[in-house]
Amino acid sequence: MVPTRLINDECKEVDAGKQVVVGICAMEKKSQSKPMREILTRLEEFEYLRTLVFSEEVILNEPVEKWPLCDCLISFHSKGFPLAKAIDYSDLRKPFNINDLYMQYDIKTGESLLITHRLRKRRKVYSILENEGIELPRYAVLDRESEHPSELVESEDHVEVDGEVFNKPFVEKPISAEDHNIYIYYPTSAGGGSQRLFRKIGSRSSVYSSESRIRKSGSFIYEEFMPTDGTDVKVYTVGPDYAHAEARKSPALDGKVERDKEGKEVRYPVILSNAEKLIARKVCLAFKQTVCGFDLLRANGKSLRVCDVNGFSFVKTQ
Repeated sequence: MVPTRLINDECKEVDAGKQVVVGICAMEKKSQSKPMREILTRLEEFEYLRTLVFSEEVILNEPVEKWPLCDCLISFHSKGFPLAKAIDYSDLRKPFNINDLYMQYDIKTGESLLITHRLRKRRKVYSILENEGIELPRYAVLDRESEHPSELVESEDHVEVDGEVFNKPFVEKPISAEDHNIYIYYPTSAGGGSQRLFRKIGSRSSVYSSESRIRKSGSFIYEEFMPTDGTDVKVYTVGPDYAHAEARKSPALDGKVERDKEGKEVRYPVILSNAEKLIARKVCLAFKQTVCGFDLLRANGKSLRVCDVNGFSFVKTQ
């Protein structure tokens, strides 16, 4: 079978024996990670594929005209990654993109690209999910930064944001998806206070605080709290027709990270229902991310809502 070179959405035959070059353009921490090395090792088993990892030095310091040539591009944002340059490269060389680069940006019509990414700004993510008919928790946006700030009323056991009431327990998420400091506020009938979630530090992923009042600065999304079975479900798509899922202990429980004897966070295999596979398909297509990780809220064996979309993600279990 003769391989094809993919340019835009068209396929052109190439001579037998020509290799398709798969370029990996990402920060070194990602491109040299164990999961990525495993992926590349498997790709290189195919006779007509050759992988080419762009060095971080080239990505950060060389103009895109000097970047290596490739037929197919795997590129995704992480901290420090110059997404605008990657888009310029893609526009210049027109490789086939595994994950759409423009969808990693929040684009305003008629304006230049902003340093606010679609997958990094929760409000935009939620808007896309809603437009695609994908269920998510009931929410409201508290915007303290616009010309017309949101109206907020805070009481002992609820908040009201622009007329939308959220009784405790409710969830408070920063607008920026890069900010992982998510708080869950409890009602006085359950002792009050809040559980403060954060990126894992050692064996902790959250701590309890006696503070019951919401944060006074910054913009946030407020969501109804949805009880689950004590686990978070992580879903990973590889195209619209395949999805893998695994679960971990929810950081909202007690904040203690479950680890195995090798020190890795414990993950459990999850079998997705047909309805959940359809959700995975919708997320993959809506965000134009062939490889896409997202979070499901699930209780009693049934998915309730999509609560986060992360873009290109590695499966944690090996």
